[in-house]
This record gives sequence, C-alpha cells and structure tokens, in this order.
Amino acid sequence: MTYRPPSLDEFTQLRRGLPALAALLLVTALLLPMWSIEVHAAQYPNEILHLDLYAYPHISGDYVEMARLNKYIGFYYPDPVYWQPNYEPKAAAVEVPEWSLGPLAFIAVAVSGAFVAIAPTVEKLKRGLMYQLAGSITVFTVMVADIQYRLYQTGHSLDPDAPVIGVDPFTPPLWGKYEVANITSYSRFGTGAYLTMVAIGLLVVAYYYRGSDATVGTLLAGIRERIGTARTPSRDEKTAQDGESNVTSK
Repeated sequence: MTYRPPSLDEFTQLRRGLPALAALLLVTALLLPMWSIEVHAAQYPNEILHLDLYAYPHISGDYVEMARLNKYIGFYYPDPVYWQPNYEPKAAAVEVPEWSLGPLAFIAVAVSGAFVAIAPTVEKLKRGLMYQLAGSITVFTVMVADIQYRLYQTGHSLDPDAPVIGVDPFTPPLWGKYEVANITSYSRFGTGAYLTMVAIGLLVVAYYYRGSDATVGTLLAGIRERIGTARTPSRDEKTAQDGESNVTSK
C-alpha cells in the first residue's frame, strides 16, 4: 500500500496539529531551564543567588558562587558521567548518568509525536495518539521521580570531610522552600518544564478529539455558541419573565 501523507488542511485538525505543536514545544523546552533555584545566603547579604538547571548537563546563573557555598557542607553538583558539564564534577559527587540521556528522552517523545501527526489513516492516528500520550506521561513521570530520588541521594551523601560538620541530611524539593545551615533556598519549575507541561496538555486534548475532525476554529465556535446559549434565555424563560413583569406592573 502506498503511503499517502495527510494534506495541509488535515493538520488544522486538533488530532493532527496538536501533536505536531507538542513536538515543537518539547524541542524548544530543551533550550530553556527546567528547574530554577533562588538562594538567600548570609555570605551574600546584598544579593540573591540564582541557579537554572537544564534537561542536559548544564547549569547557568550563580553556579560558581553556589559551588563555593555548597563545599562547606559537602554538597556537590552531580556528575553526569557521559557528558562534560560546564563545571568540574567533584570526585565525591553522586553519579547521575541518566542526566546525559535527558535530551534523548525529549527528542524521542517529540519525534514520536511528529510521526503520529502524519499517520496515514484515522485508525492509525487514533492508535498512535493513545500510545503517544501513555508513553509521554510514563517517560516524564519516570524522569520526575528519578530527579527527586537523585536529590534525596545527593542530600543524604554529604561529604564527611566537609569543613562544616553536623549538618543533617536533607532532600531538596522540586518545588518549595528548604533551609540548610544559614542558606535558604526556593525551588521552582523553569520555563522548559512549563513548556513540557503544555505539550502534555496538548497531547491530552488531541487524544480527546481523536475521533473528531474538529479544528481550533470549530472548537472556538462551539465555545462561543455555548456561552451565547447560556446567556440567552429560552422562549419559555422569556415568557415567564414577561409574565412576572406584567404581574409586577399591576
């Protein structure tokens, strides 16, 4: 059977256009921070330090200053093993080889979304949307769980030869506030993480409309129609309102 690519008009359908858009967002997310940390330290009373971490082994912001602070309690940036990051990993650092594979996960999910979007038949498209959504949720759920585990491991593997002793093990959260010694940090998701969430949301919408040829235009028209129907009283309601008005006037 000869493969017939979908026409450009078919990509206006939510079930085809949204997976393609999600693929573009996932590739873009790789270029942006996935995780951001704001640090308040007594050693820097007049400034707030910032760290941005990416899906590949790269840290931007005040990572040099933070490395100086962290060494006093024996907390080191992870070693990605297979990828030389923009800092020098310490011998005592926790090895996180999967960080080097992060870009492959994003690209794999993005490519699979692009392939789903060009499925030759509706049946294959619907089946592809199901696998795509399930696979994407699985991949990113595993990634988040792995990151949180590595944060736990790093915070519970403090260097015993660090200058400051007596620091209790801790687990930096993906989101929230935590305090270690005289350092207070606030963790937040980065722009790349939010783009990833939007991409997953688009895949959910595409799967929901997998059996429909609805487009963004028809979707917006339907929303406007529902809003208009909700605001416009029915004939019976209007008659009842007119009756109430007549009784009131008498």
